[in-house]
Amino acid sequence: MAKKKAKTAESKTKKPKKVETLKTTAQQLSSLIKSARDIMRKDKGLNGDLDRLPLLTWIMFLKFLDDREKLEEARAGIAGKKYKTAVEAPYRWRDWAATKDGITGDELIAFVNQEEAVRPDGKKGAGLLAYLRSLQSTNGDRRRDVIATVFSGVTNRMLSGYLLRDVVNLVDGIHFDSSEEIHTLARLYESMLREMRDAAGDSGEFYTPRPVIQFMVTVTDPKIGEVVLDPACGTGGFISEAFAHLEKQAKTVQDRKTLQEKTIRGGEAKPLPYMLAQMNLLLHGLDAPAIEYGNSLAVKITELGEKDRVDVILTNPPFGGEEEAGIRGNFPADKQTSETALLFLQLIMRKLRRPSAGSERGGRAAIVVPNGTLFGDGVCARIKEELLKDFNLHTIVRLPNGVFAPYTPIPTNLLFFDRSGPTKEIWYYELPLPEGRKSYSKTKPLQFDDFPDCIKWFQAKRRKENDHAWRVSVADVLTYDESGTLVACNLDLKNPSGAEALEHLPPEQLVEDILAKERRIIEIMEEIRAELAGEVG
Repeated sequence: MAKKKAKTAESKTKKPKKVETLKTTAQQLSSLIKSARDIMRKDKGLNGDLDRLPLLTWIMFLKFLDDREKLEEARAGIAGKKYKTAVEAPYRWRDWAATKDGITGDELIAFVNQEEAVRPDGKKGAGLLAYLRSLQSTNGDRRRDVIATVFSGVTNRMLSGYLLRDVVNLVDGIHFDSSEEIHTLARLYESMLREMRDAAGDSGEFYTPRPVIQFMVTVTDPKIGEVVLDPACGTGGFISEAFAHLEKQAKTVQDRKTLQEKTIRGGEAKPLPYMLAQMNLLLHGLDAPAIEYGNSLAVKITELGEKDRVDVILTNPPFGGEEEAGIRGNFPADKQTSETALLFLQLIMRKLRRPSAGSERGGRAAIVVPNGTLFGDGVCARIKEELLKDFNLHTIVRLPNGVFAPYTPIPTNLLFFDRSGPTKEIWYYELPLPEGRKSYSKTKPLQFDDFPDCIKWFQAKRRKENDHAWRVSVADVLTYDESGTLVACNLDLKNPSGAEALEHLPPEQLVEDILAKERRIIEIMEEIRAELAGEVG
């Protein structure tokens, strides 16, 4: 009897169980997408991940879009407002894709691919991709324009409508109305982007490792109200990371409105990265990404005005490429080159906002450049001379070997400059490799955890020289002849405390350096002893 009473009392104190909706775990989601890719491998029209992943991306894009619009439709209904979806029936996901035994086979391929086809509602009309490409925005809502631009470069290469239906049915199992699932998919999507980068690396395109992006965003520190641009955004790594950084600062409705409408900009010339960037940013929560489709260099830089300038530029422009004569003609005659990285550097310099009452420094930039940019002469030297004379190149972070492995062994550097110039001195920081390592690699890549010491040094109010950090006067990097003509601008300076630099010192200077360090150690020990003696006294 006593046991029954105890049980009853216990049951009274228990809280009623919450009814929880089932959510897709990261493992389930990963398995689902793996299954979809396995199905696509059976299709004769697809050749490798460069075909499969874009196809999976645009299918997920349409499911994501429909789930988002269902949510907004429901919210509008609660508020007693009308809501018009960007994609109308019968082209919404719910109309043609959500029914497991819906249109399939040749009928599905025809509906997706053809300019005109029999729609799922039985009527003749535009095919799915043709309809999506034709969308135009009204009433200031950019979403339809974004959709049209995304699908302007999309083609369906799958030949089997039955296999396509199987893929669609699997993707229908992802529910984008759950914030947990969106974050899970965002992480999974980033792993897919890495695979895309692996595939793209074979064709000469190198994407920036996530830890490098995180470091550059952290120390550049964009603020709400500032406009952030990546003119060569690829799959959107920099601007999605900048958006996440800014989202943490958004405390009010106005902050969130500013972040959504006026903050993030990008440019991308290739259709596949452009589509991937749109999906990437949408998954991270940016409703209508302002990414321009086209070559950012296709503008005469002397005609850029204040309306074209921005507060922050974060980018890793393509290097090693060659631009056509029409693009080179957009630049000053004495600074024309086919080297893409040097053209982007000039564009970035012109795109930075000038100092004003609101910003004494003006715009600021963080850019990845290959080692050749640091020591290059001729046109390259003239561009760097302008950078030093008109801008403040305050920091160069030298990355260690293997950061871009396995795509390229080329050493890379991070340039940080703003428009408060001219440059008086340049700080260098050589990021060290973890102890016992000679290089980073694909299997043991750079981690964000490798940056804390550099971040602390970078953000310090008063920087100090140490074994990894040193500074040089701008006069030490510019060389002129007797007539005042520029001879060289060498920014490729080695760490004076590094092993490589010590190996090349004359014996007498090497001895002097060692003695100087020993004297400094003795001075520090004397100071410690004096302090200890004072405490005892």
